[in-house]
Amino acid sequence: MAERRPVKPSDLVGMAAAAGQEARVVAARRRMAAIRLTDEDRRVVSDELAEQFAIGRLDEAELHRRVDLVNSAVTHGELEPALAGLPVSSLYTPPARKPGKWRWAAFAAAVWLAVPFALAGLLFLVFGREIAAAIFGVPAVVWVAYAYRWASKPRRESGS
Repeated sequence: MAERRPVKPSDLVGMAAAAGQEARVVAARRRMAAIRLTDEDRRVVSDELAEQFAIGRLDEAELHRRVDLVNSAVTHGELEPALAGLPVSSLYTPPARKPGKWRWAAFAAAVWLAVPFALAGLLFLVFGREIAAAIFGVPAVVWVAYAYRWASKPRRESGS
């Protein structure tokens, strides 16, 4: 009997993110199935097939068969046999998302919460209580810097 290893919560998060990405790709394929192909779409898929040949996933005969399928396809739905068994084509991967405006709203809230502590630190500094100024002011500045860094970084992709 195979030994079952415990599942860590971080593994579950990764699996859920991968499942969400896969669902978005399937939905994109379904939406585009009836849309006619452009010459650019055919070029992109042919380049991806050539790349799969170059790394060894396809042999030469299979490459030619799939390129013929791509050239004879009229809609995106007819590309599925040409892409079967290969990684997801870049035609169907959604573009990377930019950080949302909600991150900047959260940053503004973090600054709003830090202002009283920074002002208290300045008051303590003015009246000669350097230790109290450091206790109040430094964490407030660090909090704002961390919140800015978090709000400005791009969203992490969950593909790998």
